[in-house]
Amino acid sequence: MLRESFGNVYTKFKLHFYQKVFEKWQDREASLTTVETFCMEIIYAMNKPTVEEFARVANISSPNAAYKINNLVKKGYVRKVRSEVDKRVFRLEVTEKYLSYYNISYSYLDMVMKRVEERFSEEEVKQLAYMLDIIDKELMPEIWQ
Repeated sequence: MLRESFGNVYTKFKLHFYQKVFEKWQDREASLTTVETFCMEIIYAMNKPTVEEFARVANISSPNAAYKINNLVKKGYVRKVRSEVDKRVFRLEVTEKYLSYYNISYSYLDMVMKRVEERFSEEEVKQLAYMLDIIDKELMPEIWQ
């Protein structure tokens, strides 16, 4: 029951995202390929990784990662920013162009969270947040943090 319920919620978030992406790009060709979209989601989730860190998490070679990153830079979705600590290192930052694309899914998340807060008691919302925090920090160690 729990697995099915969680899977249904996860699937609905994905479907909403896909609907909005297709809606947004209906009259013109999308500028990100599917693989590039996945790369962008990884980069955004990692919060300013290096190319090497991105390659490790994406499970691809450093040259392949560099190629993908360079294409994303050319398209204006990522910029390379020199580290203040080590000038030899560059961090990958998502641009406003990507954030406007990405916010499609987060605006829906905000709407659903508002509905959660309206539907459930403050105590239930706190319990849900507590459980999700444990899932995030303890029960998913395979995912890079």
